[in-house]
Amino acid sequence: MSDLTSIDHSEKKVSVFKDFLSLIKIGIIHSNMLTAFTGIVLALFYNGLSIQDYLLEILLALMGVWLVIAGSTTLNNYIDRDIDEHMERTKNRPTVTGSFSPTLILTIGFVFLAIGSLLLFQTSFSAGIIGVMGSFVYVVLYSLWTKRKYTLNTVVGSFSGAAPPLIGWAAIDPDLHFFAWVLFFIMFIWQPPHFLALAMKKVEEYRRVGIPMLPVVYGFPMTKRQILLWVISLFPLPFLLSALGPVFIGIATVLNITWLVAGLYKFNGKDGKWANRMFIFSLNYLTLLFLSIIFFSLMQIF
Repeated sequence: MSDLTSIDHSEKKVSVFKDFLSLIKIGIIHSNMLTAFTGIVLALFYNGLSIQDYLLEILLALMGVWLVIAGSTTLNNYIDRDIDEHMERTKNRPTVTGSFSPTLILTIGFVFLAIGSLLLFQTSFSAGIIGVMGSFVYVVLYSLWTKRKYTLNTVVGSFSGAAPPLIGWAAIDPDLHFFAWVLFFIMFIWQPPHFLALAMKKVEEYRRVGIPMLPVVYGFPMTKRQILLWVISLFPLPFLLSALGPVFIGIATVLNITWLVAGLYKFNGKDGKWANRMFIFSLNYLTLLFLSIIFFSLMQIF
């Protein structure tokens, strides 16, 4: 009997942990931690600084970014609980199932956001301000306002999604150099094609809950053209990081061309397959590009 009780307790702990990870949107946190760390490493390289001398700032920045994003996404889940229950990919979130109480969810969100912001302010005033502004854009301007009213909600949300590399840089160098803004614009431009492809995949769900995503309001042809325009807009940006060397520029350019080719391939074919291809490639693109920036920055540092 005790063995069965022990197993039951273990299963409950696993379930609670999974619910917690779903609540804070751990996938979004992972990708943003990569971009924040990229900002840190690029700032160290540009300023000729040693990693060992900035270990505390790096640790505080990464912890702060993690908590600010976790707090912001938790509040986003609380706000979206009424529509999440009608969407396949979100219907099992703890805000919908009730496994976490609304009071607990709000507490987690605000506490994480407050502690994370304080940690960022310990690195620099700039990092703290950017963290607070990024959260404000995501929670208020995106989640509470534009998401349910305007097709430009994706662009508005992109401002907050582009904040982590700026925070990472500001934690090391409060005077944001041009390179920091290049990272910001890479992330800002990357997000619309990524999330519009996702919106195409889930268009019926968004239509059912009344969220005016671009494919819902203007259809697939318009959305596909918009995605390709955003992808093309990424092409000049790697050349602005020429200090990382010609090999990096070559890798980044190949990634950009490959993404465009993936979009042109069977452009008028089945929309679902096209959207899925573009969505998957966007994830690989982000990972490979930012790992390349980290690698070539570290090569210069060491």
